[in-house]
Amino acid sequence: MINRLCRSVAHTTVRCAVTGTRHFSSSLAHREIRSIRELPDRVFATFDETKTHELLALHWPTPPRNVLITKKERSPEITSSLTELAKHISSTYPSIGLILESEVAAELHEQLPFPVYTIQDENVADYAEKVDLVATLGGDGTILHASALFATCQNVPPVLSFSMGTLGFLGEWRFDEYKRAFREVYMSGAGVRYGSNLFDELPANETQQAQSKQDISQDLPPEWASLRGKSMGQGRSARILLRNRLKCQIRSADGAPTSPAPTYAMNEVIIHRGLSPHLAVVDVLIGGKFLTSAVADGMIVSTPTGSTAYSLSSGGSIVHPLVSSLLLTPICPRSLSFRPLVLPAHVPISLRLSTHNRAKEIDVSIDGIRQNHGLQQGMEVHVWGEGVRDRDGVWRGGVPSVVRGNRDGTEDHWVGGLNGLLKFNYPFGQA
Repeated sequence: MINRLCRSVAHTTVRCAVTGTRHFSSSLAHREIRSIRELPDRVFATFDETKTHELLALHWPTPPRNVLITKKERSPEITSSLTELAKHISSTYPSIGLILESEVAAELHEQLPFPVYTIQDENVADYAEKVDLVATLGGDGTILHASALFATCQNVPPVLSFSMGTLGFLGEWRFDEYKRAFREVYMSGAGVRYGSNLFDELPANETQQAQSKQDISQDLPPEWASLRGKSMGQGRSARILLRNRLKCQIRSADGAPTSPAPTYAMNEVIIHRGLSPHLAVVDVLIGGKFLTSAVADGMIVSTPTGSTAYSLSSGGSIVHPLVSSLLLTPICPRSLSFRPLVLPAHVPISLRLSTHNRAKEIDVSIDGIRQNHGLQQGMEVHVWGEGVRDRDGVWRGGVPSVVRGNRDGTEDHWVGGLNGLLKFNYPFGQA
């Protein structure tokens, strides 16, 4: 599939027998799928605190060059929107390489008059090496899928999400705003005074103004300098909500990890009795200390982002995504006194399948993906929160989500979602 030319460019030279002049004709441009490894290495964004709001500011050291676009499956409308977005990015930002998942690339490359890039042999580790920015078209499941592509990566690229799914609690932008949204992300941190409307501090003298504008443009990379209009600047950067993730590792009965590195989860880690007709018996340890032996359909350990998903359906609390915490929620427990718990993010939780469990194995799923091997008696799932700030005060980790701010500078992404989508405390009888 890689480097496969689907429509070749045919330049033909025809000499007219009468006039002797030559006429050139050409077919459509190459439509090809290339390897993601041909792209330049990833540009790592940084996130800075601001004094004006509680979210972080996105800053690119250089213009982003590689953009991954993911979409909801089996939706012709979203497929058409992806094509529209891809063509806009290619025409407005020609230095950007567009990355699609292999199935999407095979489906759409003939409709795009430029090359697209994808991974080889489903080696998702290449995403972490090459992708600067992720754009998602779909619902919350599409965002979770994009996060899962970086499930073994500590640094997830910024995620620009367009809400086109069923619920869209995590999605921030409407698709009809894609030009504004992508520009804000692309230009974030490009320069405070760059652009036709951001020269308030320049000298009053026209000659000095012209020289100052020229100096500013010369200092910028050509990809930014070639764009007209407003730059976001450091004071008007795109806003980032760092969504904490879980770190999960399955351990054998002797305590040895079954994988060399932990897996990251944006929403939750779930153990469930699966097809077994019997309730699961799970020993719960908090910070290495035995808490209880739970008898239930299963257990959920979720992030604040995941608190509005399966955990909420199981009676768990709703937690703001800026609260660094873990949620432990039982699924249909036998005892009515087993209530959901909210714990500090740094406190590890261990869920061990008891030897009293009647089934030999129960299911384990991470962000909705059922693992190939379940949890057997004596084995445990060890879960703890991911830190998003290191000892030097640098923000890294988590899932950096681009938040859509209001025109007045406020953010209502969470409160608005509770009211508009989840109908929080919605009175009965109202239409």
